[in-house]
Amino acid sequence: MKTIFRVALLFLLGLVLFYTMMPVLNFGFSGIGSLLLILYLASIALRQKVRFEAMPVIEGHEPNYKLRGLSLGRWDFVIIAFLLLYIFVIPFVTSAPIFHSARYRELMGEVKTGADFSKHIAPISLDQVRVVDEDLAALLGDKIIGSQSALGSKVHLGSFTIQKVGNGLFWVAPLIHSGFFKWFSNQEGSTGYVMVSATDERDVRLVQEANGKPVHIRYQSGAYFLDYLPRYLYWHGYMTTGLTDYTFEIDDNGTPFWVVTTYTKRIGFSGNDATGVITMNAATGEIAQYGISDAPAWIDRIQPADFINEQLDSWGEYVHGYWNFSNEGKLTTTQYPTLVYGENNKSYWYAGLTSVGADESTVGFVLVDTRTKQATYYRQGGATEKAAQHSAEGKVQEKGYRATFPTPYNINGVPTYLMTLKDNAGLVKMFAMVAIGDYTTVGVGNTLQESLFSYKNGLTATGNKINAGSEKNQVTLNGTVSRITADLKNGMSYYYFMLRGSDKIFIGTSQLSVELPLTREGDAITILFNNDNEAITNVDKFDNTAIGLSKNLASDSTKQTVAPVVKPPNSK
Repeated sequence: MKTIFRVALLFLLGLVLFYTMMPVLNFGFSGIGSLLLILYLASIALRQKVRFEAMPVIEGHEPNYKLRGLSLGRWDFVIIAFLLLYIFVIPFVTSAPIFHSARYRELMGEVKTGADFSKHIAPISLDQVRVVDEDLAALLGDKIIGSQSALGSKVHLGSFTIQKVGNGLFWVAPLIHSGFFKWFSNQEGSTGYVMVSATDERDVRLVQEANGKPVHIRYQSGAYFLDYLPRYLYWHGYMTTGLTDYTFEIDDNGTPFWVVTTYTKRIGFSGNDATGVITMNAATGEIAQYGISDAPAWIDRIQPADFINEQLDSWGEYVHGYWNFSNEGKLTTTQYPTLVYGENNKSYWYAGLTSVGADESTVGFVLVDTRTKQATYYRQGGATEKAAQHSAEGKVQEKGYRATFPTPYNINGVPTYLMTLKDNAGLVKMFAMVAIGDYTTVGVGNTLQESLFSYKNGLTATGNKINAGSEKNQVTLNGTVSRITADLKNGMSYYYFMLRGSDKIFIGTSQLSVELPLTREGDAITILFNNDNEAITNVDKFDNTAIGLSKNLASDSTKQTVAPVVKPPNSK
């Protein structure tokens, strides 16, 4: 009877541990070894007949007792030794970088050298620039939840994920149960999710209905038992599969899903590497599994940022093997990878690279495709993210604003950090752009347009030394002024004008040319500007040919004429 009781107790303990720990039943994952060790030690304890026996009392000493009945058999030592071997020794031998440094460096795969940054990150218009960071999205999300009295006491916001939804860029977070009793009383799931536009802080949505049906988030991190997301997947066919990066995403129809990366161990018990992705309907629990090549297009990321960060560090660390005490050629990432979007809505992990020991400067940066893991290395020295933040804050140090973590963009073909400047309440007050190649080239403004104008003036002042290749995007345009007006901002006069036959609005200041304040409608002019996607375009050079003070503009840029040049009657 005692034996049956011990077996039943051991079985119950094993079931509880298995249910809570959810160890991956596959070689390379140490969780199963730890669970078996706990169970075996428990079985030893259950079969012991332990008792305390009093020892003979020695005069002048306290009574003493000795533990009797504790014994271990030969097989106990063998089994415990084997489990300890599996948990500690085998992982060291099969995974330690000292033995496998070359394999760690190869985990990243082929890292191509890039020459043209614009092939990955195309220039975009200002209305597509990310100006809302995760902290601000959380602040705005909490505000809209707090305005709903029926929701505020039941749920809280989960983690925000940035993603493309249609043609828009949004931060999206699920509503999560705020406790066990809230989950127990509403097992159909929490009601909806929050979307915050990453490009417009006024666009905040509480979504509780999609495709004419109520939205429920039944399976989530705030649920219990089999509604708990990792446990649901574990007990529905994924006991032997490594799962990580539980990300909340919505498809283009607004249906909420959990997107989970499947991974394996490439180097013994280490070398985590993504193999595919699982999508799980957050309301119904329907599961679909895909490889890297056939995952649905609406999934923005398959490669977890953790994996990319580790693999890039290994790629830079073991450039000359493990025994490289002089740190020759070693590289390391400057910060945790940042998600950026490039051409055709492709997403990339951006990571700056610096030499080991360097603090404020980088030797280049890497763009890693978040689906395929294809990496491209751009060898361009410049500023780290922290240095760029300090440079932007220095421009407005009297205001005490703090810069958000920068996001890289393509401005005039120049890799550029863009960030917002916030006050102590976390509200956006200004915008800043800093050249990655030279953090002294900074543009700040109360609006994105102002900061872009200031930044482009800074680029022009450098003579395109930051990125000489950006000159190929410059256009020389001859035309006749159809409209012109002045606007005073922050003590500076800005001149807006249009040319006949062109739908672009051009802008410049008197600092650009003394001829601008004298220009009138009908004047023939020649301008030099960067041919980007902006409706309002900053002019780099300006020449009013009717006045004739300025020298001819650079002849090596692309020349265009939008209308015949018509000189005023009085000009010669």
